[in-house]
Amino acid sequence: MDVNYIKEASAFIEKHIDNKPAIGLVLGSGLGVLAEEIQDPVMINYEDIPHFPTSTVAGHKGRLVIGTLQGKHVVAMQGRFHYYEGYTMQQVTFPIRVMKELGIHSLIVTNAAGGINKAFIPGDLMIITDHINNMGTNPLVGPNDDRLGPRFPDLSRAYDHQYIKIAKQCAETIGLNIKEGVYVANQGPIYETPIEVNMLRTLGGDAVGMSTVPEVIVANHASLRVLGISCISNMAAGILDQPLTHDEVIETTERVKEDFLKFVKETIKQLPNK
Repeated sequence: MDVNYIKEASAFIEKHIDNKPAIGLVLGSGLGVLAEEIQDPVMINYEDIPHFPTSTVAGHKGRLVIGTLQGKHVVAMQGRFHYYEGYTMQQVTFPIRVMKELGIHSLIVTNAAGGINKAFIPGDLMIITDHINNMGTNPLVGPNDDRLGPRFPDLSRAYDHQYIKIAKQCAETIGLNIKEGVYVANQGPIYETPIEVNMLRTLGGDAVGMSTVPEVIVANHASLRVLGISCISNMAAGILDQPLTHDEVIETTERVKEDFLKFVKETIKQLPNK
């Protein structure tokens, strides 16, 4: 990853904002509605930012929204990039590098995921406690730039334990029946076969998707504190006798958006300032 590209993108964004953001948000399929809650927003299309990729997936608007949410300065990705779109892992995670350069200390990653755990139902929200990288690669492959992070980063606490505790307390405060579990990242863009879902359940997975893990790896490499939240948008293949479609993902996230908004906003309100 070229550090000069990161600095150029960050410098461009800084020209449009008055305050440094403290918290970064990555909003997954159908979950970009949270960005509409940001006060005094500055909106910048990805295509206008130097070296930024552009989002090609339905449910991803493709812009940064920068402003204030629950009294915290935030920068939100209203739509993310996926490895299956043909981008490199470095391109997929480039925005995380840029948000770090802008000054964030924490990252909240969200996604829509298929439920592997049979105790889940579509519409559940799951705090990610750990992940399985089943994508066959990761964004740190290749030469390491020590200015960005260590050669061998520790992922034993990839998802910040204090943030998980705070999120659980926030769910209890608003009366939300929150789930916890392990997120599995597959390459995509195909949905899994029923036997693959059985395999992932045997490995310890509770939900499966096609994103998030690359961003979390880079966030840890950059010493950011991470909270992950999955919206269980459908049950994975073989659990229910029905085909899987992206339309179902968007429909479910639309149905649960009020719970999602209340939960994430309350959590942001309670997160520490550093």
